Amino acid sequence: MRRRQFNQLSLSIAGMGLAACSESTLLRNQASRKSSIFRVWWIQSFYPNETEAISQIIAEWEKEHNTKVEVTFFSDSLINRDAENALNNGNPPDLLFSNTAEFDLYPRLAWKNELADVSDVIEPVKNLFSPIALKAVSYKNGVNNKRSYYAVPIAQLADCMHCWRDLLNEVGLSETNIPKDWDGFWQFWETAQDRVRNKGGKDIYGIAFPMSTEATDTIFAFEQFLIAYGVELLDDNGDLQIDKPKNRQGIIAALTKYAGFYKAKYVPPTALHWGDPDNNQSFLSRNALMTVNPGLSIPASQQFDKEVYNKKMMTIEWCQSPSGKPLNYLVAVKQAVIFSASSNQAIAKSLLSYIIQPNNLVNYLKGAGGRYFPTMPKLLEDPYYKDSQDPHILTATKLFKNTTSFYTAINPAYSEVGAQRIWGQAIGAVAQGKESPEQATDNAINRIKNIFAQWK
Repeated sequence: MRRRQFNQLSLSIAGMGLAACSESTLLRNQASRKSSIFRVWWIQSFYPNETEAISQIIAEWEKEHNTKVEVTFFSDSLINRDAENALNNGNPPDLLFSNTAEFDLYPRLAWKNELADVSDVIEPVKNLFSPIALKAVSYKNGVNNKRSYYAVPIAQLADCMHCWRDLLNEVGLSETNIPKDWDGFWQFWETAQDRVRNKGGKDIYGIAFPMSTEATDTIFAFEQFLIAYGVELLDDNGDLQIDKPKNRQGIIAALTKYAGFYKAKYVPPTALHWGDPDNNQSFLSRNALMTVNPGLSIPASQQFDKEVYNKKMMTIEWCQSPSGKPLNYLVAVKQAVIFSASSNQAIAKSLLSYIIQPNNLVNYLKGAGGRYFPTMPKLLEDPYYKDSQDPHILTATKLFKNTTSFYTAINPAYSEVGAQRIWGQAIGAVAQGKESPEQATDNAINRIKNIFAQWK
């Protein structure tokens, strides 16, 4: 069973990668030719239903407006790079939807005045979006020194936590044993690994957390730890607050805890070199009892096996914060943008307005099978989410009651913190014993201060 699950996941990822590479190569070869065709670049889904849903919405818009759309789907690993290359070559797509661009690319492009202002798309339906979603797409333009809506919120993700119920049961544990307090929660997974090892599971780890500089999942998971420890790096005006003693101590505590899992050998040793798919594969290979991952792509990959999906695998809520208060969940808002260089801005805005009509948007998100969740609170009341018969979707939906956002929209300078992999490097230094948590924290603080001082 273990080997079969691992091979199916690997083949799926490999097959998609080949398809995306062939598309990407073709498009790069065509980049020098300025196109007047209305072009949409969209993220490639792991699930056919998601691709079919967005394709159907676009087809309906085409028919209604008698306008042809050229849609190309890209893999996560290619879309941001190829979009930026196309922009530099003077031939970007008109509309782009990426799964990770909000961490780095979008804030920079908005700052450089290379994204179109889409306020006229958002304003008519502004009251439908959550405050977090609107905050995430309100970028500052460095050319006119004004803040406006330069992206449209399509979906949101929180870091979901997954575990193997059957592996816990094998060592006399169950989900009902999992403590709610911070220290007790993490101790549970360490104890679970110890019990598994005592029963011969030498290659099974308690916690499959990404520790690498490469994975954006590392950024997501560690910044959730910073939130848990009460760290507030920026204020609402985007000014750096990292020098405050409370924040420094919070970073030290978060690094100590997070990297401490690795030092204590409760995390696979390869975690220092993982890309984004690798914690998924470690977990799905049943080499880990628990992992975290944005959205529900991990359980969704097992929908073909109802025994695994409904009984063996669980999606669980995080514990309370170290202070004992309910945890605020960090959410990544997935966004669509229009390039300011586009000659089809009016058409692109019309299509975006059509996509975010509630009925259309919820159909697309349902097609994603839990990969994405609505940025419109009204849509979270849909029975598909609120009263779901799917245990994974039902649990994940609860995460969006108490949310907070990434700092990149507040100040584009923070995008460089992710681009330079500052947190991943700090984690690696502590995990490998090269620096103490205090040293790694102070080095990270100095680097972040330098980024903000030099940002232009």
